[in-house]
Amino acid sequence: SGSSVRLEPSVEAASKQYAGKVQFVGVAWYGDDASFNGFITKHGLTFPQVSDDPGTVFDRFGVPSQPALVVVRPDGSVEQYLGAVEPAQLESLFAEA
Repeated sequence: SGSSVRLEPSVEAASKQYAGKVQFVGVAWYGDDASFNGFITKHGLTFPQVSDDPGTVFDRFGVPSQPALVVVRPDGSVEQYLGAVEPAQLESLFAEA
């Protein structure tokens, strides 16, 4: 459920660190609007968030569960990481950004 997902603060920090270079978009899967908005507020998320109740975005990128990270490169290539992402992993992913 979208309300039970834990998003590491590192993703919010990275969204600020790489502002203008990397576009972050959070995607919530299932849950009501109150849970969705509560999660955004609770975690102080400032990057765009999308509610994906039908699971369309998750299906598009083959994500079976949350938490997960999908990186879509400028050339269209896609990398998928399942589980919570550590700050060091984000740094290595976006080092060339």
